Amino acid sequence: MRHGESLRSAIRSDSITPLIGVFDMFSASVAAQHYDGLFISGFGFAASHYGLPDIGFIAWPDMVAFVQRLRLALPRHHLLVDIDDGYVDPEVAGHVVQQLEQLGASGVILEDQKRPRRCGHVDGKQVLPLEEYLEKLDLVLSARRDLVVVARTDATEHDEILRRAEALAQTDADVVLIDGVRSAEAITQIRTVIGDKPLLFNQIAGGKSPRLSLPELSALGVDVAIYSTPCLFAAQEAMDNALIRLRHDDGRLPVLGADGVGVAQSLELLERNISRHHATSGRIGA
Repeated sequence: MRHGESLRSAIRSDSITPLIGVFDMFSASVAAQHYDGLFISGFGFAASHYGLPDIGFIAWPDMVAFVQRLRLALPRHHLLVDIDDGYVDPEVAGHVVQQLEQLGASGVILEDQKRPRRCGHVDGKQVLPLEEYLEKLDLVLSARRDLVVVARTDATEHDEILRRAEALAQTDADVVLIDGVRSAEAITQIRTVIGDKPLLFNQIAGGKSPRLSLPELSALGVDVAIYSTPCLFAAQEAMDNALIRLRHDDGRLPVLGADGVGVAQSLELLERNISRHHATSGRIGA
């Protein structure tokens, strides 16, 4: 089964599909132990690759190279890739989609923001005129063969959100995402407007959207849930705490407990990225 077809099948199944945001190869290696689907987060990639906020610094060749390394290590996981606004130009967006599909990406998310762009859960977002975005989306859809395409709007006004959601649902995009949804009631309204088109919900710690469980989201009609930054934020907190302890203990490393991570545990995790690639069969995420 092709990667796009595999993700599309999961999205159309009776159960909600969770995708975990990763920011580098190590976070992906950890997340792959727990989930079948990964989300290559623009927020996380901008932070890890550039040390910068997610406001438009990502260069598409860097993202393509990252996805290539991911697919080599994780041949059977779903890989949904955030391509922001398609790197501004519609022709570039189509080219990047073809590159990613050739490398084995499962899907992409294309947003309707205009530059300077922002994380979907912060203030100050601006969107392109709807027709301009739809032209870019149409080029991306015509460039893909099997890749799942998520059409995303960052509109913030209630009526405009519903207008754009309805328009996106009428395209050939596989899934609709309204980023920064602020309530369960809004999800219900969006679900009604888009009909039977699959709906994706994005939640981020400290973001605009409510904290909802997978069963709660499923009951609201959500088909896909992405978690943009759990690995990134957990890493920041854990590293900060570890270095505070190290400094407090005058540079003496802590005793490695039964559930701790040392050389052996880390190598075991990384060696799976070699052995997994040599496996010739198995379910998605095996």
